[in-house]
Amino acid sequence: MHIGPTTASGLAATEQLAAAQRSAAKLPAILALILGIFMILGTGFVHSSTIHNAAHDTRHAFTFPCH
Repeated sequence: MHIGPTTASGLAATEQLAAAQRSAAKLPAILALILGIFMILGTGFVHSSTIHNAAHDTRHAFTFPCH
């Protein structure tokens, strides 16, 4: 069986599309991992008053009564 240039280029395009879809599927997981590491390390080395003030300001920003 002879593979013509159209079939070979179509196969290459299909392989490229599959590779792009695999990469796109990994992106949310990588971003979630980075965010999780930042949240754990970021809040782990911060004074508790800083975390309290950030949460307090967030509650006020969403008009949630806190006191």
